[in-house]
Amino acid sequence: ERLVNNMRGFLGLTKRNLLLFFKDKQSIRFSLLTSMIVLALYLLFLKDTFVNAMDSAINQFPGLSLLIDKNDKDMFANLILLTGILGSAMITVPYNCLITLVKDRENKVDYDILATPLKRGQIILSYFVSAAFSSIILTGIILAIGLATICMHGNIYLGTIDILKAFGVVALGSISATSIFMIVVLFLKTVSASGAFFGLLSAVSGFIIGAYIPISQFSEAVQTVCNIFPASQITIILRNVLINGLLVHMTTSLNGVDQGMFVTSIKELFSFKARIFDGYFDMNQMLCYIVVSIVICVVVQILVYSKTYKKA
Repeated sequence: ERLVNNMRGFLGLTKRNLLLFFKDKQSIRFSLLTSMIVLALYLLFLKDTFVNAMDSAINQFPGLSLLIDKNDKDMFANLILLTGILGSAMITVPYNCLITLVKDRENKVDYDILATPLKRGQIILSYFVSAAFSSIILTGIILAIGLATICMHGNIYLGTIDILKAFGVVALGSISATSIFMIVVLFLKTVSASGAFFGLLSAVSGFIIGAYIPISQFSEAVQTVCNIFPASQITIILRNVLINGLLVHMTTSLNGVDQGMFVTSIKELFSFKARIFDGYFDMNQMLCYIVVSIVICVVVQILVYSKTYKKA
């Protein structure tokens, strides 16, 4: 009976956190702000940057430009945009979904919550689950709208399994970022401090995941620093899932003229693997890295919460 009561308390607190977040329309708007900024930058000049980078890769192979369809190039740029938007969203949205925890601490509501029979581990996990679930919903909506919009401009060469994989990657990215930022917000006592950190996060997130400039354009040391962050690896995995179908189509259309070198060049240019120090992480290694980081962060947040949050 005690276990059942604890589970009810946990689910009740999780539901309460979800409702508080989704009732705050301003928090939702701020969550999507960075994604809108990336979209605006893309419409202004980023698309030309990515198309020009692709043209430079094509020009390495004489005569190849005649075999690459312009629509395929535009579709590639659009899918790169979508991964950039989602990569940024999987950083800023999960962070902003944790605002309920900061508000509770600022308003001393956490004292009342700590007075309940729930253990501190259950309390912090309820915040974590509600924030992760909220961010999965919002990033999932962004992905759905993005895919629907891009589909209107041509074939994206994605099957049902690929689309489901994309939603799975977005969910994993949301959980990963939530687990990391949960530790950060545990040390923030006011909403204003949280907002200041959000501003910094919004500014750097696009560079870390390669939304503005492909990570491969940086030095090896900078690439390593960027790819240490799980968010960067999540974006790389998503890039593979969303764009591999198009690259296979382009390879088929080339009919072996380039001996597969064009797609290899594109994957190196736009970072389809995570470069860390002198090596590269493949898809399985990146997934393992992300899952392990989630487990470690969840353990750390429980320990930090138990040490820093005291009863009144």
